[in-house]
Amino acid sequence: MSLTYGTGPFGQRPAGRFNVDLPREGVLYVEELPRWVRVRFAGETVADSKRPRLVHEHARLPFFAFPEDGVRAESLQPTGRTDGDQVKGEHELLSVVVGDRVADAAAWRYRDGVLAGLVAFDWNAMDEWLEEEEPLHGHAQDPYSRIDVRRTSRHVRVLLDGEVLAETRRAKVLYEAGLPPRWYFPQEDVQMDLLEPSDRQTTCAYKGRASYWSVGDEDDLVWTYREPLHDAVPVKDMLAFFNERVDIEVDGEPAGRPRTQWSRD
Repeated sequence: MSLTYGTGPFGQRPAGRFNVDLPREGVLYVEELPRWVRVRFAGETVADSKRPRLVHEHARLPFFAFPEDGVRAESLQPTGRTDGDQVKGEHELLSVVVGDRVADAAAWRYRDGVLAGLVAFDWNAMDEWLEEEEPLHGHAQDPYSRIDVRRTSRHVRVLLDGEVLAETRRAKVLYEAGLPPRWYFPQEDVQMDLLEPSDRQTTCAYKGRASYWSVGDEDDLVWTYREPLHDAVPVKDMLAFFNERVDIEVDGEPAGRPRTQWSRD
């Protein structure tokens, strides 16, 4: 995830501890990236910078902010409205306008503090985000986030209300910064007759688009990546379960249910 999200050092549930007392809530860290980032809307590039800023904020995903010389000024129109908060300060709301298309209040210019003069865009209101020539998905990627996939021979079982849903010694475990380990199972080692396909799909900035299954009353409990981004290629077509909502045993020991944004109770 990131420095400031999940179990990151400045996240909601830090996995470790410092040897000094440091603030976590209200933390804002802004860095200049040596990456070419562009934002496209209605066929036009509305932001283009080889030195965008990446903004990290406690309990939020990182986002890009652009120097004004990297923004297509004629595509931005003031709305006459402002917004703001105690961490990032006040910002002016701007509409993005290209031809007949208008995205109301889909951009904002910061007025105060470390972000003063920078312009940010609503990710979902824009048509495309590019880093170099690669499309970005879901949100800005965090250079401090890491994914490692390891094959394991550990005996891993998944149970729901005492019923075994999956059991294997051929799992792959995916370690992702800020998240609990995720155990991925070959489809042959999952009780597929207990799974009901779901219409839900989600997009991860690092792993790609996920498809889901439900089990009984547990909606969207299981997922897979059919066409993963490169970080998730080793778990292509394998199935994972939300640790937060099932009982996982590893070599006969309960793994516990972590508390995350995907917990249900």
